[in-house]
Amino acid sequence: MNTILYIVQKEFKQIFRNKGMLPIIFILPLLQLLILSNAATFEIKNIKFSYIDNDKSSNSRLLIEKFDASTYFNVISNFSSIKEAKAAMSKGEVEVILEIPINFERQLSNHKDTDLSITINAIDGAAAGVQSVYINQIVQTFNKNITISLSTPTENKSSTKIIESIPSFWYNITLNYKTFMVPGILVLLVSMITLFLSGMNIVREKEIGTLEQMNVTPIKKSQFIIGKLFPFWIIGFVLLTIGLIIAKIIFNTPITGSLWLIYFYTAIYLLVILGMGLFISNFTDTQQQAMFIAWFFIVIFILMSGLFTPIESMPYWAQILTEFNPIKYFVEIMRMVMLKGSNFVDIIPLLIKTLFYAVIMNGLAVWSYKKTN
Repeated sequence: MNTILYIVQKEFKQIFRNKGMLPIIFILPLLQLLILSNAATFEIKNIKFSYIDNDKSSNSRLLIEKFDASTYFNVISNFSSIKEAKAAMSKGEVEVILEIPINFERQLSNHKDTDLSITINAIDGAAAGVQSVYINQIVQTFNKNITISLSTPTENKSSTKIIESIPSFWYNITLNYKTFMVPGILVLLVSMITLFLSGMNIVREKEIGTLEQMNVTPIKKSQFIIGKLFPFWIIGFVLLTIGLIIAKIIFNTPITGSLWLIYFYTAIYLLVILGMGLFISNFTDTQQQAMFIAWFFIVIFILMSGLFTPIESMPYWAQILTEFNPIKYFVEIMRMVMLKGSNFVDIIPLLIKTLFYAVIMNGLAVWSYKKTN
């Protein structure tokens, strides 16, 4: 035990002596949390909206005013022809073109169907889909109001009552996207820092030649590995703690579940990441190699974790691959505990998978590490 403590003490001294490493460990992740939590959002606002009003009636102007009053659209111009509008869209000046046909108001007054031509820049398919939903909502609201206003009193009495749905939002009442993103980004930062540091740690010993000196000592392989990785296990907890404080104070992210449950799961999750870092370091000779390999895996894990893209929207084969993604489990549990208030029983299936992953990953890492060169 004393041997492990000496190694841990040495590691902490090396970490705090490296003045360039301290900002990378403690300052940059927190800045990333502040920046990414504000920048990473699927909300589409300030959509550059244009229109072609061929009818120039009171109802056509009323429809345009509906879009102008929306917080999602920014009505920037009107065009006299569709050719001009499409030319502006090709230059990136507008994103949505609404064309109102001739006799728009007359068709509505006669209770006849009328069509609106809507052109959307769909280079970003996801954004275009969201824009289409916003447009449909405004048009449907306008259609409902104009139908009621144009109906006669007799028709109003005999018509069927309009059914309205009243939504009830759970877990995120204000629909604040930061509430959804902050727990996931916190997981991302804890995972990246601990993976990179653990992956480069032993490789650094190889580069400076001290690993050979350690190998000829009577220190056991298990003692060496525990002593090398334990400081980064602690650093992971420190980053998590600071991140949770920022999430609560700055972003007002709710923490409805147990903090002890979050830390308990994190303790197991960090074993997975540290084992992965050790496994990478065993097959690399330089810190640059370790960094590139760790970055390769972390990018795949992030993109397939459900942090930015719902797993249910992925192809079936991709959904199967996510079962081997440890970050997916951590993101899901952080959101479950922080936002839903899930308890220990709720996370048992994910906890078992993570524990199994930790045993396999650390077993491979210890097996692949050779104490003698």
